[in-house]
Amino acid sequence: MFDVITIGTATRDTFVTSSRFRTLKDAAHLRRLGFPTGEAECLPLGGKVEIERPIATVGGGAANAAVTFARQGFKTAAVAKIGRDEYGRAVVADLRREHVAALTTIDPGAPTASSVILLTGAGPVRNRSPRGGRSRAFGRAASNGAGERTILNYRGASEDLTLRDVPFRRLKARWAYIVPGRIPLSVITAFITKLKSDGTRVAMNPSKYYLELGAQRLAPILKQLDVVTLNREEAAYLTGKKYNDLHGLFRAFDELVPGFAVMTDGPKGVAVSDGRTIWHAGVFKEKKIVDRTGSGDAFGSGFVAGLIRFGRTPEGVEAAIRLGSANATSVVEAIGAQPGIITRRAFRTERRWQSFRVKQTKLIS
Repeated sequence: MFDVITIGTATRDTFVTSSRFRTLKDAAHLRRLGFPTGEAECLPLGGKVEIERPIATVGGGAANAAVTFARQGFKTAAVAKIGRDEYGRAVVADLRREHVAALTTIDPGAPTASSVILLTGAGPVRNRSPRGGRSRAFGRAASNGAGERTILNYRGASEDLTLRDVPFRRLKARWAYIVPGRIPLSVITAFITKLKSDGTRVAMNPSKYYLELGAQRLAPILKQLDVVTLNREEAAYLTGKKYNDLHGLFRAFDELVPGFAVMTDGPKGVAVSDGRTIWHAGVFKEKKIVDRTGSGDAFGSGFVAGLIRFGRTPEGVEAAIRLGSANATSVVEAIGAQPGIITRRAFRTERRWQSFRVKQTKLIS
């Protein structure tokens, strides 16, 4: 039996930085052109742009979360679909190097999912070793745009996971962590039904694709979940409540989820509710923001790893928030979603992670 099984996507990511990348901010004009944030990453059309040395890493929600759990000392497996190609072999090799059981299915007709990430504000960066203890994003960029990125995403085999691909007989675990991407709802529903029937606790970080299905269609799976993680904008979208109404958001969020409702809020930190109490925390101070890719995966999986290790008591929830926040902060200090993921030893011994203020308030009914 595994301690944790992660379910979702695994990708090959290539990070590109250049001093020639520019961020253009012109909200009114750019929104008319179809850029909803009012910002765009720009480079010369028809020109040749010099770049820093590209950095290739493994990413994807299932792979990223699996590395967090493995580095925290848990027996971990990852379920994902890959192609019969070099990228797929790299995914499997990376998972095995991290002591994660790769329960991957190979699609002979589709390549492994891959992304090219164009980073702004990073400058020349030498990445940490993947084993160093020493980021949808946990936080927004600083005012200088450091760590923000444009992702060119090819989904490949990742979203073609079918029920025939699911190794149901091997899905034995204390916990499961689901990052569904665009995997069909019917497949994820089957996963959750099987896992819950075996007494497995299930956490989920719904994707934009799932949120667009709406609360009514998601209700049958949400009501079975022990942890659901969203950012504040996503929580407002799913519940239909006002973004600025924290207690209203959580009342609606808690009605959908019987377990912990987790809501990240960029540089303002995170809030967690169990339906009675809300835990509030800020963020750890980053040494330098390099790349925000995977910070959401890092917080969500770190929080669940904390619940597994420290328990679901009030003190355990505080420790879980501290671990999730430390993991997310460490991840944004390196290029890629996995190199900065902290180890159990680093979280236990490094002084910067030991002091973190978490407040509790009662949820207003």
